[in-house]
Amino acid sequence: MKLSRISTVSILVLALILVSACESTENRDAVYSKHKGSNKNVNNSHSDINSEVSIDYGLFCGDVCQESLTLQAPRDSIEGKVGLIVSGFFPYGLGTRRMAEEVAEKYFPKMDLIIDNGDSDPDIQSSIVDDFVSKKVDVIVIDLVEKEAVNPALERAKAAGIPIITIDRWTPLQGLTLIKADDVEVGRKAGQYIVNSLEGKGNVIEMKGTAASTTTIDRNKGILEAFKGYNDIQIIESINADFSTDKAQRMMEGILQRFPEGQIDALVSHADVMTMGAIKAIEAAGRENEIVVVSVDGQKSALGAIEAGAIDATVAYPIVMPMGILAAAKTLAGETMPEFIELEAPLITKENVAFYKGKTGY
Repeated sequence: MKLSRISTVSILVLALILVSACESTENRDAVYSKHKGSNKNVNNSHSDINSEVSIDYGLFCGDVCQESLTLQAPRDSIEGKVGLIVSGFFPYGLGTRRMAEEVAEKYFPKMDLIIDNGDSDPDIQSSIVDDFVSKKVDVIVIDLVEKEAVNPALERAKAAGIPIITIDRWTPLQGLTLIKADDVEVGRKAGQYIVNSLEGKGNVIEMKGTAASTTTIDRNKGILEAFKGYNDIQIIESINADFSTDKAQRMMEGILQRFPEGQIDALVSHADVMTMGAIKAIEAAGRENEIVVVSVDGQKSALGAIEAGAIDATVAYPIVMPMGILAAAKTLAGETMPEFIELEAPLITKENVAFYKGKTGY
């Protein structure tokens, strides 16, 4: 039962919070993990050369990240057209848009920032890329909907001489830089919290995003790695709720009917936007004290649900701002960056949720 495990979990929470991304595997790692460095966050603001106002990097861009994105050129010298494509106008995408606009206005008044919505559709994203090429943007920053579907359009942009910066999700296509947290480690943290909560034994529902998203692929991989060696932990249902609150609620309602009371010990969800739908179904069924709920992202509604006890933990997945706009500024200035810049992804529980409220960006 969920309530009987809380004391055991609380003992382990502080240790989990200190875990940082430090492992990788070499296929996906050819894209970004081989470029990892230590990202311990000591100071979340950093003064650029010839700048008066320190840039606020937020909570998730550590020292290596900040050094990688420090602009050498004066900010008022940054001119050019930047095309930003978000994956969709759900909370994460809306947060990305809002923060990008704020960063450009605050730090780079001469930057011409154009933002468009991929609407969770790779065909739409591809059309936007082609439109940006026709508009002769100087750099494209993109949060991809899927791993490879948009790559032909990105190749056309590269052929037109437009640099590509990818944020949040990775692709085999070689761009200038990739900026994100390590989703395998994110999944591993969520899975390990489940292992500790269930004391190595129980039935788990895994709620995934869209099948072709690298977010889904990598978080699933990390969860399975965390469960490896725990033969008494079983994933009894693994579903794709496609990052939809409504779909997650409907699917969870069906699962609760198929698995009556006592047959589900935990839910691990790949994103808060789905978790919020799932917990509506759990609460409506009166089974909130039975099921440990672990999520990913750290959006405002989920942090509130942690405070209320409806969600046990979420692994914060940072919005890649101001980092994405800073990378675009460095590109416009002709400055180089590492091929991969890693962001931090801490575990948020009831013990530390107050610290993160209002600071995750969405």
